[in-house]
Amino acid sequence: MLIHKVVIMISRKIIVALLLLFFVAQTRAKEGMWVPTLLQKYNIEEMQEMGFTLTARDIYDVNHASMKDAVVLFGRGCTGELISDEGLLITNHHCGYRQIQSHSSLKNDYLTKGFWAMNRDEELPNPGLTVSFLEYMEDVTDKVLNETEELEGEILQDKIKENSDQIEKEASQNGKFKTDVKPLFYGNQFFLYVYKVYRDVRLVGAPPSAIGKFGGDTDNWMWPRHTGDFSMFRIYADKNNEPADYSPDNVPFKPKKFFPISIKGIQPGDFTMVFGYPGTTMQYWPHQAVDVTMNQRDPDRIRLRDIKLDILSKDMEADPKVRIQYAAKYQSVSNSWKKWQGEIKGLERLDAIEKKLEYEADFKDWAQQNGTWTSEYSTVFENFEDLYTLYAKYIKASDYYSEIVSRGVELFGEARKLNAIINSIENKQDKKAESQRQSMLKGLAGFYKDFNQPTDEKLFAALMPVLVKDLDAEFVPVEVTEMVNKYNAEKLIEKVYRKSVLTDKAKLSEVLENGSDKQVLKLRKDPVVKLFNRLNFLRETEISPNVRRIHAAIDANMKRYMAGLMEMNEGNALYPDANLTLRVTYGEVEGYDPRDGVHYKYYTTLSGIMEKDNPEIYDYDVPERLKELFEEKDFGRYELSGTVPVAFTASNHTTGGNSGSPVVNANGELIGVNFDRCWEGTMSDIMYDPEVCRNISLDIRYALFIIDRFAGAGYLLDEMEIVE
Repeated sequence: MLIHKVVIMISRKIIVALLLLFFVAQTRAKEGMWVPTLLQKYNIEEMQEMGFTLTARDIYDVNHASMKDAVVLFGRGCTGELISDEGLLITNHHCGYRQIQSHSSLKNDYLTKGFWAMNRDEELPNPGLTVSFLEYMEDVTDKVLNETEELEGEILQDKIKENSDQIEKEASQNGKFKTDVKPLFYGNQFFLYVYKVYRDVRLVGAPPSAIGKFGGDTDNWMWPRHTGDFSMFRIYADKNNEPADYSPDNVPFKPKKFFPISIKGIQPGDFTMVFGYPGTTMQYWPHQAVDVTMNQRDPDRIRLRDIKLDILSKDMEADPKVRIQYAAKYQSVSNSWKKWQGEIKGLERLDAIEKKLEYEADFKDWAQQNGTWTSEYSTVFENFEDLYTLYAKYIKASDYYSEIVSRGVELFGEARKLNAIINSIENKQDKKAESQRQSMLKGLAGFYKDFNQPTDEKLFAALMPVLVKDLDAEFVPVEVTEMVNKYNAEKLIEKVYRKSVLTDKAKLSEVLENGSDKQVLKLRKDPVVKLFNRLNFLRETEISPNVRRIHAAIDANMKRYMAGLMEMNEGNALYPDANLTLRVTYGEVEGYDPRDGVHYKYYTTLSGIMEKDNPEIYDYDVPERLKELFEEKDFGRYELSGTVPVAFTASNHTTGGNSGSPVVNANGELIGVNFDRCWEGTMSDIMYDPEVCRNISLDIRYALFIIDRFAGAGYLLDEMEIVE
């Protein structure tokens, strides 16, 4: 496949100039995800003008305790924050959802009833869950780009990786720290991030889903919102306060810093700051990328998830056991599904493609005026046109395989593991095969605990024909097309799915534990393993390599385009796209006007929860205890005008990964826990609109009210620093 050669060499002189331009004066206070090490130089003055009373060193300092020491990367994609000097941590209910679900059963349904440890001994361990503290971050651009001046293409990328690996190795101090070198501005700058990772994290408390997930998927991404989206964990360490695997001998972690909690309340215009780990944004995409996402990728993925969600919801509504088994899975599928719908509407409303074209025309004018269009940038725009035409073709197939094979039919996940074992045996890799056998055996109990075969059969019968029908023939194995065309849904299940050993936990366990290599190799003919192997082979040979190749070419092209954008915007604000590293965003408490004639105020209350109460709907069935508290007006010090505040909106620029982030006031006190964005603003990953882009946060007063009055776990407040 021919792809235009992308020119990605950038002179050291240009690199130096770009670094000088990094984080220049901000044009709009409410947009941006800012690198904390540069706040003193570029942001703090404006933050203080907006009301912030602290300093940049209070936010980030490597030599003294600062806010960064109270913020953690929770698991692999959320944020959490310390709220006591005994390792107590708060994050979102949806961030801790998988842990809550894993401890739940029909006997102990913590999803429905909630869970509260009334002493340290009752706190529940969570194998595999980690929290990561950022020790420090460092600009390592010069080190990463060392000896790369004359290189290009794959050779350049290999050298950058070699340099990055060496930097990470040295900073890890023989494995004491987790290290990561990440690019900013598409590789025009590089930062090293060094983390200390704690592995003993125990569940302390979580409200019932009727509070923590109140409104379910109907209210997800929406405002007004009444969700008590929080859960609580405690970090444990060894006796030296260092990371350790779970042990009864471990003790509560002693943080360098934790957040004081303010219950003084909030008002419109109050300064707010969100400090956390935003995942991914794409603010500098060219118009072609927006077009593919808006008109192909989002609609495709929404359509596929419509099918999955319909099947899951019906089975979950029909059986309480299935509801528990699939609660976390359903949430995972539905979250992006609804976000993509809002993203499309937002991009359409903003006329995003036309705006990108206008911006690109301005860039062309700038480049022509300074004489660099023909020599440097005209090829960049030609490349974008060619690359995204190819990208659209291959990413469609990739999205279908991702939604159907990787994240659709659950049995394919086990087929992948079995296929890997078979490959290792065939390649005479005995130690690897044995390790894979033991790993799969170890995971079987967890897999089948949350697996309902009739549900997965329906997914299989519904999704396989869609794969065949919607994709070009070159992206579907001939045998798979013939099989789907030969059998109807019932026969597809009977002749393929139910004949697999993967549907029988006992037989599969026996083969893995006691079967000879020859017996395991026979499973190559298992109908589901065979089907997965056909699909996976085509994916790994025809789809994924091309997607990776095109992605690499696009990124290289973006690097050159980004360099030009930074030069063109000298004197204006440019913040790097989010990449799951620690960032600061700031704004103010405010509502918004989503459409003509409609105004949303900035907060919601417990009264609104009672208005939504509906015992017939799981997600709106308000717990009796909460109703009693409301009727008795037993609100204590959390009262606001005869009710309790629940959530509020502010103009902080957030995205996925900011879930669970601390929202602090002008004094650095915790006032909320970020958990969502409004639906009208979900396109903010691609294009920010200050008029409607709002982050949604749990009011910390509602969390304390639930802990204290509802759960009767007020002892937890004794270890917090509460500012009244």
